[in-house]
Amino acid sequence: MGAYLSPPAVVQGENAVKTAEILGEVRSRQPQAPWLARIDGIAAGTGIDTRGWMLPLETAVAPGGGPGLRTPAPGPARAALTRTGFTDDEVDRAIAALEAIPAPQTIQERTAPAWAAVQEYGERAAREALDGAGLDTADVDCLITSHSTTPALPGLDLSLFNRLPLHRDVLLLPATQWACIAGTRSLALAAELVAADPDRVVLVVIAEALSTTYQPADDTLESLIVRLLFADTAVAVVVTGRPRTESVLRLDAAWHHTLPGTTDLHRLDTRDDGTHFVMDRRGPRAVQETVAAMWEWLRLRHQDDGRSWHPELLLAHPGGTRVLEYMEQTMPDDWPEGLLAYSRDSYTTGNRGGAAVLDILRRAHDAGQKPGSRTVLYAAAPGLTATAVEGEWL
Repeated sequence: MGAYLSPPAVVQGENAVKTAEILGEVRSRQPQAPWLARIDGIAAGTGIDTRGWMLPLETAVAPGGGPGLRTPAPGPARAALTRTGFTDDEVDRAIAALEAIPAPQTIQERTAPAWAAVQEYGERAAREALDGAGLDTADVDCLITSHSTTPALPGLDLSLFNRLPLHRDVLLLPATQWACIAGTRSLALAAELVAADPDRVVLVVIAEALSTTYQPADDTLESLIVRLLFADTAVAVVVTGRPRTESVLRLDAAWHHTLPGTTDLHRLDTRDDGTHFVMDRRGPRAVQETVAAMWEWLRLRHQDDGRSWHPELLLAHPGGTRVLEYMEQTMPDDWPEGLLAYSRDSYTTGNRGGAAVLDILRRAHDAGQKPGSRTVLYAAAPGLTATAVEGEWL
């Protein structure tokens, strides 16, 4: 494959949101929730004390800007009350009371500021990655982008094309629906592109405002978990077909795996008040199935090496710590401990979705790695689909 990565750039959400703040908001809004007595234990189980968001918590929980009486509108509501025998004064008081009720934010109110932040953060990450690679915007031949939680058309690819700006002949490849798999799958795609043309320079940018799935009115236990888990991040990396002074990792192989009949396990659900992330408890077991398939891919790939093989690093985003534990339990017995240390470290400040793997890669880079260290990057996403890439530190 022979694709070369420069150091990834990572721009974390700049608004620190503490778990205690989220729990306080939940208690005040949903005091009758049947699971309320368990939330401290659930929060502690995530291992997350603070996560970074692009926008503050107050933005997510604020009421909408319109009147509370939206459906039906005041006119039809007034007519209905009049028909049932209410006097004009009673109708006026009822309408005034209904309009005074705080309305939830609309999809536009919730998504518009997040989309603006995604573009800003994505541009910052892109410029930092190019600077770290010793390149300029004019050097970019292809741009791969992903942003699953802020749907927009045109998307992040065209936003960055104009913001950076890029030359008119650049190849734009938006991959909005890759979600959690965006990190590994974009690297695999970039590697294919530079294999076809080693002089090509590919810029990958992933910007996710996962905090847009924070839905204050949702009283399900799954919604509570989503509110506790997600963080906002933008990442970017430059991939080239030839090694550069700034290159830190070479990619040698890629693997893809998709499970049929699993599209209902994890998904984004668009409702009147915005985007909801829906989880099914069967999801982790399905992710585990992709992990087992990855172990088999690695076994077959190295069965003829003539010596025992194992990676020095395993940089994984399987969606949560439960599957990380499964990975540790099922990896070959002769593999060393601590392969997932950087993955676990990343999770202590939130689930970053598609940006997670490059955030984990940056943590490994900053800690310093020996040349020749074998590394596997893995991620799974709603669908249910997974991609892994294998490479070596330079």
